[in-house]
Amino acid sequence: MIVLINPNSTVSMTQAMLHTARQTVPEAEIEGWTSHDGPPAIQGAADGLLAEGPLLTLVAKASEQGACAIIIGCFDDTALKAARDIASCPVIGIGQAAYHLAVVAGGRFSVVTTLAVSVPILEANIHAYGLEGQLGKVRASGVPVLALEQDVNAAVDQVVAEVQRAAREDNVQSVVLGCGGMVDIKQRSGQVPTIRLIDGVRAAAAFASQL
Repeated sequence: MIVLINPNSTVSMTQAMLHTARQTVPEAEIEGWTSHDGPPAIQGAADGLLAEGPLLTLVAKASEQGACAIIIGCFDDTALKAARDIASCPVIGIGQAAYHLAVVAGGRFSVVTTLAVSVPILEANIHAYGLEGQLGKVRASGVPVLALEQDVNAAVDQVVAEVQRAAREDNVQSVVLGCGGMVDIKQRSGQVPTIRLIDGVRAAAAFASQL
């Protein structure tokens, strides 16, 4: 069993990530858990700190119930090190999975995330993973996390516009979609992306199935 844990309390986001993960590895048994005591969205360090305690409680529960892998469904890789310290199985952050897949797929990559408050966190994570040499730029689309659920058409257009700017300006081979709520961007967009898109949920599900 693979357990995908959404550190925020938005159930619809959990369901979207779970649907994507199951499509990616249909042969795997995957459950989606929502951290109902977490914030509605994780936007910046303060929200991440609020999410950590409830998230780690669920990580411990999943490990105790025999999960063979745990996916943390937040692109900030919230509490990833602490989760790995308490789990008896591999714990995969969707951010780290996406970055590594992007490097394997084509070398340099940029990231399009939600708000500017998330940019320093993602940059610090990429540096900690030793991948700063492959990074073009971490870009904020200006789209709040919950707008991806509540104002879909406008949010998709804004994210896609930033992806296209990255493709034109950053000299990269891939663009990483920097939010778990962006799993449906490619399908919902009427535009054909001019560059490879990497989604962290798909990447993490694929890694988890191998582990």
